[in-house]
Amino acid sequence: MRFSLCLIAALLAAPAFAERLTLDRIQADPALSGPGVRNLRVSPDGEHITFLRGREDNQFQLDLWEFNMKDKTTHRLVDSKLLVPNESISLEEKARRERARTASLSGILNYSWSPDGKQLLVPIAGDLYLVEAAHPEKARKVASGNVADPKISPKGRYVSFVRNQNLVVIDLTTGAEKQLTTDGQGTVHNGEAEFVAQEEMGQRTGYYWAPDDSAIAYKRFDEAQVPVARRFEIFADRTDVVEQRYPAAGDPNVVAELFIVSPTTGVQRKVDIGADKDIYLVRADWSADSKHLVYQRQTRDQKRLDLIAVDAATLAQRTLLTETSKTWVSIHDDLRFLKNQNAFLWSSERTGRNHLYLYDMNGKLLRAVSSGDWGIDAVQAVDEKTGRVFVASNRDNVVDKQIYALALDGSTANKPTRITKADGWHDAAFSRNGEVFVDTFSDPSTPPQVSIRRPDGSMVGWLEHNELNASHPYAKYKADLLPTEYGTLKANDGQALYYSMIKPANFDATKKYPVFLYTYGGPHAQQVQRKWDNQFYQYMAQQGFIVFRLDNRGSSRRERQFTDVIYKELGKHEVEDQVAGIDWLAKQSFVDAKRIGVFGWSYGGFMTLRLLSAASDKIAMGVAVAPVTDWSLYDTHYTEQFVGATPKSDPKAYENSGVFTHLDGLKSPLLLVHGMADDNVLFTNTTKLIDGLVNRNIKFDLMTYPGAKHGISSRAGQRHVYGTIEAFFKKHIGG
Repeated sequence: MRFSLCLIAALLAAPAFAERLTLDRIQADPALSGPGVRNLRVSPDGEHITFLRGREDNQFQLDLWEFNMKDKTTHRLVDSKLLVPNESISLEEKARRERARTASLSGILNYSWSPDGKQLLVPIAGDLYLVEAAHPEKARKVASGNVADPKISPKGRYVSFVRNQNLVVIDLTTGAEKQLTTDGQGTVHNGEAEFVAQEEMGQRTGYYWAPDDSAIAYKRFDEAQVPVARRFEIFADRTDVVEQRYPAAGDPNVVAELFIVSPTTGVQRKVDIGADKDIYLVRADWSADSKHLVYQRQTRDQKRLDLIAVDAATLAQRTLLTETSKTWVSIHDDLRFLKNQNAFLWSSERTGRNHLYLYDMNGKLLRAVSSGDWGIDAVQAVDEKTGRVFVASNRDNVVDKQIYALALDGSTANKPTRITKADGWHDAAFSRNGEVFVDTFSDPSTPPQVSIRRPDGSMVGWLEHNELNASHPYAKYKADLLPTEYGTLKANDGQALYYSMIKPANFDATKKYPVFLYTYGGPHAQQVQRKWDNQFYQYMAQQGFIVFRLDNRGSSRRERQFTDVIYKELGKHEVEDQVAGIDWLAKQSFVDAKRIGVFGWSYGGFMTLRLLSAASDKIAMGVAVAPVTDWSLYDTHYTEQFVGATPKSDPKAYENSGVFTHLDGLKSPLLLVHGMADDNVLFTNTTKLIDGLVNRNIKFDLMTYPGAKHGISSRAGQRHVYGTIEAFFKKHIGG
């Protein structure tokens, strides 16, 4: 209620004539969403909450900030510009940032706390600094030379990192640096995650500390057998020929091995991960007592995943559990080892919904911790003292994300306690013991607000209130902020499809409006979410378009019955659902059915092409950015997971799942867009499509971006590409 009254007061105090939202302003500083925060961490002693924040003069240059729990003050802890005034990063680091979707950012992108809460480890531009929390001005460089993936060991004795494809540790008691591996060069990498692991498996590291600092488990991989893709990265003033080890569908993957090394002696021991080398080493972790290394091994066809425990002393192994599926087994980060009992938590979709289970260390199932006609998104924290585990879920609404508490004894399996209160979207960062958490909340009319809360949801204080008042960057545009409506319609099999819709400014139900339909449509993604949105969609609605989005079958945060139908038939059911949405729109009295356009990026670009090929009679035009056109050109893990085969084993599945078999149906105007240095969806996808369109005499428009990667992430590139999309929509369907 207090927030509502403040908001009303702010609106009454606002100028009578609001400024109009523009593409230039969306890309300018300060960020329209307000002073946002990233990478929230609660210090081990619970006295500090740290986060990354963009600068007022450059929202993409990140500094490290601190909120002090004792005096409730916020201040900048580390100024990235003072540490490194002129940042320059290696090609390897640029590639890693592309994988992590942080290519547009600079400054401090990550950091970690020491176990005693007195120091922070801060990497920037290939160098590594130790920062005293009490005296940040005394930051000292401890390593340099293209340092990657730095960590402070769990007990705080060591700093570790990867440099030049080898694993290195620094003993902080002596300052001595020791290189633990020596064969990292050429195609051999130590302590790293390979390309597809970074891109498709959410694997950001390739090494794992034992909780007692006694050992490090690390991945060693050799990519010699992975074919080399020779790419031309075309820049404004040059063309680089890049030889990239890119495993396209059906190609050999890296050969991965698992080792345990002592940081003190450097003694190496190899873990036998099985005779079959054509597997994925998905994750590795340690039991709470450091006695067991536990790794996850997934078969190449991704229908089986084994969780295997290795005795750290003898290297004897036993399989704790096995997950199987007729389609694919999903990868997650929900493995949690308990300290007060010899047990672990594990999530599984075996019932068709993602639920949480408790096992003992012999692999015996003790109980289900969650159950019912709903599922969890992820484990947030475990508080063994109170016997609770905190999870994120959309239990109460598919388009919302809330935090819930479950009892470890299973007594609340189908009746979790909801911790977060406001409807909308909540991202949580818990302290290690679960005694406090930071809640980042937003909804379509509320930019992200960051509060500190107790585990019952009660308020401790604001970290960033971010009120949309007269001083907020969005204040000038608040009067024109259009509401987002949510609803459902039915797929042809009767399942509910969730949609969102923004109606144009000064909406008149007696008039008919053009539609800007944005689609992504791919698996492991959800677009219809009740949260603060990308302001481009607000902008397009203010330009006179109905902005419509629909999550088709295959999208994430739903039951497996909803996702599995896409298996072996990429594009078929997704297109059917989007067409169902288009048919529903055409029946609305305020929609001009002859002026419905579609735009998508990446998988959404693929969807745009398939939609135009299937329903050009219903879709007036389309924009496809960085589309996959031939799935045999895309990487192994993602493609084989959903197409369910290799190009050799089932060529028909690839023909049906691609674009070219369906291309004759493409009759509507098309704008094709691609970055000319894309190392994810290779530019070859677009050149092959151009050839296919030309051979069919299908006219189209083309926009390419010199030097741009998959996200076309430079500020100038973003401004231009979205301006180009807008212009194409206005040219063909008005607005």
